[in-house]
Amino acid sequence: MPMNLDNLDRRILDALQRNAKLSNVQLAEEVGLSPSPCLRRVRLLEEAGVIRGYHAQLDRSKAGLGLTVFVGVKVERHHDESANAFRAAVIDLPEVISCHVVSGESDFLLQVVLPDLASYEDFLFSTLLKLPAVSDIRSNFAISTVKSQTAVPLDHLPQRSLG
Repeated sequence: MPMNLDNLDRRILDALQRNAKLSNVQLAEEVGLSPSPCLRRVRLLEEAGVIRGYHAQLDRSKAGLGLTVFVGVKVERHHDESANAFRAAVIDLPEVISCHVVSGESDFLLQVVLPDLASYEDFLFSTLLKLPAVSDIRSNFAISTVKSQTAVPLDHLPQRSLG
């Protein structure tokens, strides 16, 4: 169940999405609160799971991970056992930075990040094709990235006031 966020919560989340390195004093100043209530709200957002963690956003190419591949995976037979075995295996693959259950031609859509095409070929044949229940794989290679962000849009959330 989603947490009911008010305007102050949204401002806190927006500020932290832009710069997670803000100190509590800086964050409080930016959102118009004193430090104690600001820290209390941040802790509530963390405890509720709205804030799941704080991360550094890397430039993949500069870090040596210049290839992004979107991989559609179809699993054998549509039943829980196959899908659960695949899910469990994918969770342990560091190259897979996101995995989604999707509708359409594939059952899962993976986002895979690797240094280059040779690395993907090795990953495909030595890992992906050996995962449980895999029946088909379709790879789409990112030519360039137009937009990549971790921030989620907060403007579309239902409005709630403190009062």
